[in-house]
Amino acid sequence: MRSKQTYLFVTVFFSGMTTLAVEFAASRLLGNVFGTSNIVWACIIGLILIYLTLGYWLGGKCADRSPSEKTFYKILVWAGFTVGLVPLLARPVLRLSADAFDQLQMPILFGSFTAVLVLFIIPVTLLGTTSPFALKLALKDTRTAGGVAGTISAISTLGSFIGTFLSVLVLIPLVGTYWTFLIFSGIMLMIALIGLWQQVGWRGIAPYSWMPIVIILLSYFGMKGTDKVTEGLIYETESAYNYIQVLQSGEYRFLRLNEGQGMHSIYHPQKLNYYGPWSQVLVAPYFNTAPHPRSEVERIAMVGLAAGTTARQAAIVYPNVPIDGFEIDPEIIKIGYEYFGMRLPSLNAIAEDGRWGLAHSDYEYDIISIDAYKPPYIPWHMTTVEFFNIVRQHLSEQGVMVINVGRGPNDRDLVNALGTTIGQVFHAVFVMDIPESFNSVIFASAASEASWQDFNQNLEILMHEDTPSLLVEAMHLTITGRAVELEIAQVFTDDLAPIEWITNRIVLDFVFSDEVESLE
Repeated sequence: MRSKQTYLFVTVFFSGMTTLAVEFAASRLLGNVFGTSNIVWACIIGLILIYLTLGYWLGGKCADRSPSEKTFYKILVWAGFTVGLVPLLARPVLRLSADAFDQLQMPILFGSFTAVLVLFIIPVTLLGTTSPFALKLALKDTRTAGGVAGTISAISTLGSFIGTFLSVLVLIPLVGTYWTFLIFSGIMLMIALIGLWQQVGWRGIAPYSWMPIVIILLSYFGMKGTDKVTEGLIYETESAYNYIQVLQSGEYRFLRLNEGQGMHSIYHPQKLNYYGPWSQVLVAPYFNTAPHPRSEVERIAMVGLAAGTTARQAAIVYPNVPIDGFEIDPEIIKIGYEYFGMRLPSLNAIAEDGRWGLAHSDYEYDIISIDAYKPPYIPWHMTTVEFFNIVRQHLSEQGVMVINVGRGPNDRDLVNALGTTIGQVFHAVFVMDIPESFNSVIFASAASEASWQDFNQNLEILMHEDTPSLLVEAMHLTITGRAVELEIAQVFTDDLAPIEWITNRIVLDFVFSDEVESLE
């Protein structure tokens, strides 16, 4: 009797582990197409909670009608098996969604998103039956009901804890999302089959013997191919943070992350100017009092290094100047070295969260670039007064912060909110809009006397010196894109930074507009 109860608790543990692993693997499955914004997470968490709620109710009903281990393990056999079917059934739907998202065919996209989420209703609901059914089987005396219920809840929660970290930190980066589904499917299926075998013997589990064979065949035949049919794809992988693609178009290479809306890095073996936000970092010091020679730039920090586009440009304009590049995803750093020419003697690539890394840096910088914003993925902790105070503390006397900010076709609220917040720390704030894009760049100088007039004077001086054309062209672009004055908006703090309200609106504005951003 005790051995049966022990195995029952083992089953509860693995069921909890599988449930949370499925939830996080689901986020990665959808993140490849729809990203990992709060909207996507809210849909995933909300629907899975609904499925678990249905499972709790259904498990209690089934336990009352048929309180036997045989019924319990049969339910979990099907739970384990259907977990393994999710990635196979999801792949064609995800590919359809990927094409729809790339072309912004919204009815197809929303339909596919809903269809993928519906895939989880059966496995998660069946997994949800575990706790109430196990409580019914384990409870022999109502006087110990509290202790038994607490034990089952604790074991299930411990399993969920293991499933969370095992999937996110080990399996997804190591073998990918699809294999993660299959591994947890196989584990849950075997646990349930062993439990069923203990009750009915070999003949009793024979009708289910085909299930492990199907999972094995899926692992060999069904999971091949790429997650997206993307033109020019030369490499894809998953990390603990992102779904990553490297695309090739002619001699250009592009870095795309998650749903792939926007290019995070660009590379060409001969060309360095891409007329985008990357080169605008280079012009930051020249808002300071003229003349401001290039030699006064002694150290640079880049929060949001990505695959090193700006670092490569900075190494040309400011040769031998040390660059500390903070990038939270170490896999992106590896890809930068392999595909984007990021092996620069002056670059120190640091795999850390940008705010943490900058706060604990021992250096002052003449340029601090913040390029970690891409609606709807804006880390709120890098938008607050407290964060910008950290930046200010690590700037030299004439140091300048530069931030790449996304905006909507007709929506400057994010630019205004960040500019207003930055203005609480810096008194000299300047904005330019990059032509033919939805990007603005905000500059903030530690020197209050910085001005547009000084910027123009510095450009005149640099044009008569031996200045790299990349810098001169970037400065001309800055002047061309000089933006209107900022409007006063809400100040973001560590306590209150409702960044999601703005970014969600920007995304919807972009989706339902007829304008398309140029990525050239």
